[in-house]
Amino acid sequence: MILDFNGRLNKITDRLLSRELLANAGLGNDIGFYIFDYPPAKELEVRNYLKIVEEQLSKRKPDLRYIHINLFELIIQYLKKRKILEPAFALQKTKGDDELLNALKGPLHSQKIAEYFVQAAHPAEHDLVLMSGVGNAWPLLRGHNLLNCLHPLMGDTPLVMFYPGHYSGQGLCLFGKLAESNYYRAFALVS
Repeated sequence: MILDFNGRLNKITDRLLSRELLANAGLGNDIGFYIFDYPPAKELEVRNYLKIVEEQLSKRKPDLRYIHINLFELIIQYLKKRKILEPAFALQKTKGDDELLNALKGPLHSQKIAEYFVQAAHPAEHDLVLMSGVGNAWPLLRGHNLLNCLHPLMGDTPLVMFYPGHYSGQGLCLFGKLAESNYYRAFALVS
């Protein structure tokens, strides 16, 4: 049975607290990457619900060590740290979006952001890592590229990406409109 959107939301906390997810049990040799896909029009509902999920995690399992990273906010921090955020704004204002995206290809390469993500997430010190803000980060960064770069860096810590689009189990389709990118190494968080 396919659950409606609210039914799927209501299953998130139980799934995040499940022994199977937290222990990467039953995955064979696969990594513990999970995707909660949702209709992009539900973005604000998901953001608000994530606050509820975090409250529930803390109440139901106070010893759970988890971190929630907003990918877009992480990118902003990274650009500030590298002292290129303000120059990026100036470039966009004078030359436009295409020039900005071209200029940021190097600094925002998926491997560099994956390494910065791991520095922020400290996966070895957490039982679970939650990632949101993927839609806001586009087109600066593509979710499937980041996940591929994170594979060797996350160790045994499960990662859950909240994704505004569709995950077929074979590929990711951001916003339900952009061409699907092959990605098959994650599991659906809830059906």
